[in-house]
Amino acid sequence: MAVGATLLTLSGVALGGSQFLLHAATSKVTQQNLLGAAAAPRQHRTITGAKNILLVGVDTRPNQDASQLTRSDSIILVHIPADHSQAYLVSLPRDSLVDIPAYDNGATPFHGGQNKINAAFAFGSRGLSGPAALSHGFELLALTIRDLTGITPDAGAIIDFQGFKQIVQVLGKVCLYVDETTTSIHVGHDKDGKPAAPYKINPDGTVNHRIPGVTPNIYPKGDHCLNPAEALDFVRQRDLLADHDYDYGRQRHQQQFLKAVLHQVMTDGLNSPTKLPGLLSAVGKTMTVDDGGIPLEDWAFAMRGIGADAITTIKTNGGTFNSRSVPGVGSAEVLSPTSMDLLHAVKVDDVGSFVEAHPTWVAPSGPSTTAH
Repeated sequence: MAVGATLLTLSGVALGGSQFLLHAATSKVTQQNLLGAAAAPRQHRTITGAKNILLVGVDTRPNQDASQLTRSDSIILVHIPADHSQAYLVSLPRDSLVDIPAYDNGATPFHGGQNKINAAFAFGSRGLSGPAALSHGFELLALTIRDLTGITPDAGAIIDFQGFKQIVQVLGKVCLYVDETTTSIHVGHDKDGKPAAPYKINPDGTVNHRIPGVTPNIYPKGDHCLNPAEALDFVRQRDLLADHDYDYGRQRHQQQFLKAVLHQVMTDGLNSPTKLPGLLSAVGKTMTVDDGGIPLEDWAFAMRGIGADAITTIKTNGGTFNSRSVPGVGSAEVLSPTSMDLLHAVKVDDVGSFVEAHPTWVAPSGPSTTAH
């Protein structure tokens, strides 16, 4: 939507040309019914009024074991106020303790119960593959969020962070401010400078042990322009962050990365005749979208005033841990009463008032200011 909206506002592009480019952008996007029973009634849907979009990030890795459950690595509610002047990104910690409703995906029924929120996608998709797995995983996650918050998403999208590597390849780089020194558990080099994994990783993604003789990639605090491989590696990290903020750090870095990519798409990509075709193709391959019954062109036109600078990122639980050990679940995050107030503000379109009352909950984000 952001890419399409930007195409509408490019200087020097005539109306007919902008409409052609907008169609070119939206036609590249894979569309699929993701929300299912969690969606609002689709009859007579319009783009007017406040809107909430559910973004789910998955991190599929090469050679991933197909028998492993697919869990949602990032869960972001995008709230757009009724005047469509800005957007708020609210990340839900993937370890949030929630009640997941019973659900039958036609292959492996789930009987419901308390678990971490990212397990909802896994339980919805288990026993399935391909588009069916995405649809049912997303639907159960959306139903879980609806039951937790009362928010019925107006649209949804699955973002494949592996696909962002292709976007950055077209752009050549992505520049952002690294707010804490980050050590990679996935990428490093041996004594001869050859690429090598610095840590042994367990099947569930946790660290087992350091591999002798391999030096991990380190992203020091400060301004950086990352190449495609570095960018993807950076947004994956949660275990060895300098501030020991684990998933809170990763969710903040993913928000920052999304804003930085959007900023760079607008400044370096859409005005480039050589980059534009590859960029539109890469964007389309990176996401699967449920437009909620409103054409993507209408979404893009209505949101055309929202640029990277009009996006505010907000930390749930104020970015601090509120953990509880739960039998059968492990260590889970409990959303604080203030976090529930934030989610209520999303539901009733009053996020601006929440931000004014809780300024420290706004996460610093955005592209690098000096490294372009």
